Amino acid sequence: MQKEIRNDYTFEEIQNIYNTPLLELVFKAATLHRKYNDTGEVQVCTLLSIKTGGCTEDCAYCPQAARYNTDVEVQPLMKKEAVLEYAQKAKEAGSTRFCMGAAWREVRNNRDFDRVLEMVKGVNEIGMEVCCTLGMLTEEQAQKLADAGLYSYNHNLDTSSEHYESIISTRTYDDRLQTLDNVRKAGVTVCCGGIIGLGETHTDRIKMLHTLVNMPAHPDSVPINALVPVKGTPLANNPKVDIWDMVRMIATARILMPKTMVRLSAGRTDMSLSEQALCFMAGANSIFAGDKLLTTPNPSFDDDNAMFQLLGLTPRKAFKEEKQYLRELFEA
Repeated sequence: MQKEIRNDYTFEEIQNIYNTPLLELVFKAATLHRKYNDTGEVQVCTLLSIKTGGCTEDCAYCPQAARYNTDVEVQPLMKKEAVLEYAQKAKEAGSTRFCMGAAWREVRNNRDFDRVLEMVKGVNEIGMEVCCTLGMLTEEQAQKLADAGLYSYNHNLDTSSEHYESIISTRTYDDRLQTLDNVRKAGVTVCCGGIIGLGETHTDRIKMLHTLVNMPAHPDSVPINALVPVKGTPLANNPKVDIWDMVRMIATARILMPKTMVRLSAGRTDMSLSEQALCFMAGANSIFAGDKLLTTPNPSFDDDNAMFQLLGLTPRKAFKEEKQYLRELFEA
């Protein structure tokens, strides 16, 4: 009998899964999802841009790149008190994970990083899982974040290594993989996914999934984003991502990584409630909540609460894995 949790998939195996007729693919994904997860439970995360715009990178999809003329205003690093106030409101609205994003190419050892470390400590004390996405990290910086109480670090692959060069030239694919390795060494969980709608092929999507599933350990969470085209960026005129492409990506990710949180991320504002329900059925069990994802629109807390009530979904509790582990350890 073939193992269901593996880190040794071939490209051809993933291609065969990805190309399964859609209804059969969703059925297989839903069956595995039910086996390994509570299907009525969805992790609710809030993402806050703590330092906005002015980034030196040239990511073709990003309105925060300094070289593109978008409507994003450059803003300095937020004050700790304002961030903690936002985190508290997010917790009261039902979020259990709070992610702080800064438009940096990489983390630098300066006062701004020290301030971020204090923010991490503060959000951790509120009782939320703390996530950061700050660009590239060294081993030492990853360890400092871990010591401050960081739970997860987001650093997306975006696409396949082959297509990556068409989207970003200011850092390499290997740079991204190195940061993820540094995060793992510090004992911080990895949040890593990608974006579809960047002009990639189906082969590129399969190759990205191949990289994710064959990491030393499956990422704790895998965000699947649909491109939100922004005026002023090179991808402003890219066509809208088809909902069936999102469902296919989510279902394939769920089959490949049964225990991972598969996050239905950017692009939800363009999805109907029934389309989002299809994504949950296909194995998505995490969303970003709140009016914005860094700088792009997102459904409101009220809209999401109404959706949860209609679909019978409940927010996943914070630190659930750790609490389960400690309970089993105590009972043993």
